[in-house]
Amino acid sequence: MYLIDSHCHLDFEQFDIDREKLLSHCQQLGVQDIVVPGVNAVTWDRLLATCDHSSLLHPALGMHPLFMHQHQPEHLVQLKNTIANHHIVAIGEIGLDFYLADHDKASQIDLFSQQLTIAQHAQLAVLLHVRKAHDQTISLLKKQPVIGGIVHAFNGSLQQALQYQQLGFVFGIGGAITHPRATRLRSLFTELPLSSIVLETDAPDMPLLDRQDQRNTPENIPSILMALAEIRSESVEDIALATTTNCQQVLNLP
Repeated sequence: MYLIDSHCHLDFEQFDIDREKLLSHCQQLGVQDIVVPGVNAVTWDRLLATCDHSSLLHPALGMHPLFMHQHQPEHLVQLKNTIANHHIVAIGEIGLDFYLADHDKASQIDLFSQQLTIAQHAQLAVLLHVRKAHDQTISLLKKQPVIGGIVHAFNGSLQQALQYQQLGFVFGIGGAITHPRATRLRSLFTELPLSSIVLETDAPDMPLLDRQDQRNTPENIPSILMALAEIRSESVEDIALATTTNCQQVLNLP
């Protein structure tokens, strides 16, 4: 079985103690590709160096909306220069997060828009982080269309999903699907077409139901696959094949 973790922060220091061992075990489990998104400019060099050490790892670079205080105007220039000199699979993790009470909508929208422009010029997909801002995100994507991408940890409505699909996006599902109380999310991922779903862990965050006290890792992708298969009509094998193919296509992975 060939599986992909479409969103995993394997460059984080939580994995420094056992990264190589973990990657070896991932291969044994069938997790053959792992997409590593960036969150701020300070960590891009470390992320790229981490990905250079393993053919399983594929870097994405972006400025996350939860770290607005860390982003500077010159980082946009740095982003352009870095993607011109490295093989990057996407711009991300970028987007809008209006969940926090003290968020600055205008600054987030401006940064997101500028990163969409970079993605357009580079012809790269984007990895979206969106909370309480799906309508605003969709509106911006219609004004600044990109070649597509992944809506990470999607938890919007079916109507919003349809609009994202029309813009070339697929939807990431991770450990949240293992929580029985997540009834709306589980219902949503039974209704979405299989052609629009990819698997993700968001490791080390978003732990599975039975592993709340453990560090999340890409080794949990098979468990997320099984949880998704439990609520859908397709076989485990068909879901594995489809989610892998979807990720390969949207991110132009080999």
